[in-house]
Amino acid sequence: MRRRNLVLSAPGRLELVGEELPDVPDGGLLLHTVATGLSAGTELAFVKGEHPALGSTFDPELGLFAAGADAAYPVTRLGYMEVARVAESRTPAFGVGDLVATPYGHATAHVADPVREHVVPLPADLDPLLGVYVAHMGPICVNGLLHAAADVAGPGTTDLGDGVRGRLVVVVGAGVIGLFTALLAAEHGAAEVVVVDPDERRLAVASALGLGTLHDPDRSDGASADDPARTLKTRWRHGPGDHGADVVFQCRGRSFALGTALRVLRPQGTVVDLAFYTGGADDVQLGTEFHHNGLRVVCAQIGRVPRGSAPSWDRARLSRETVRLLRSRGDDVRAHLVTDVVDLEEAAALMTAVAARERHVLTAVFTVAP
Repeated sequence: MRRRNLVLSAPGRLELVGEELPDVPDGGLLLHTVATGLSAGTELAFVKGEHPALGSTFDPELGLFAAGADAAYPVTRLGYMEVARVAESRTPAFGVGDLVATPYGHATAHVADPVREHVVPLPADLDPLLGVYVAHMGPICVNGLLHAAADVAGPGTTDLGDGVRGRLVVVVGAGVIGLFTALLAAEHGAAEVVVVDPDERRLAVASALGLGTLHDPDRSDGASADDPARTLKTRWRHGPGDHGADVVFQCRGRSFALGTALRVLRPQGTVVDLAFYTGGADDVQLGTEFHHNGLRVVCAQIGRVPRGSAPSWDRARLSRETVRLLRSRGDDVRAHLVTDVVDLEEAAALMTAVAARERHVLTAVFTVAP
């Protein structure tokens, strides 16, 4: 069987390429794509030629990056937000017609090995377009809350709300990850959730979702009249010399956003960082609030749950928590976070336009006709 796969042959050069799929092995699945979502931050970094992996190689054993990339282009797999129907199954674990979420990139079909790949059965009552969040994007955000919970209750936490329940929460960045994380925090009992971002269009979406909002003027010196740190620390007083957010989720890959996250945080608080800094963060001023207020920054990327939590918080559980949120707030997510739905044939043009800042999206979903 042949499929069409979105390939990036050089910066800004995207095209759908036909290629042959292998036969379905024993225990395998043939998946026909229903929808595939755009992860704008990661994918557009490749399209613009800004992704760190294009200029360096990563040693997964030592956890080190080194200068020099091995054949950076073409990039033959873009994306990790796919929903598909099982067209052929050679395992009793999945039936023909089952709807699943699994990350394999923007392609019309895929041969999957469910023993080695993350394949999540989707409930029949879930909008298939919302399934794009289940395999990877949603678990990123759930893992952020899990890190906050472990910071409060330790790695043995069984309750995703331990880090936010009854607490004052700031989310810096009103992209998809920020908004999804904010919805999770609200769903799990945060006393108040405020989303901070410089883009008024995205703040309007946060407000429509029932979240608090503050404009971030892209400054770190507190000189602006609408400085979110000064506003929140005036509003949220815990005691003498103790003002600000209990926990901050930093979800925007810009160094000034990390500076904002540190500034809004109360002393000895924790920033849970979900951002991807494609350009690094050379100008973060670690000699100011970070140093004097005894703050912590914890990286919460999908590859690692908090130390000691892996036995009880595997990827499947993170996906189940994503489905739980989508069942509760799915109508809102569909109405406000899924901003564009186009055929996969239009993916290259849309991605090029977004990369050139000619078009604004939160989640774009590319559909494939049956």
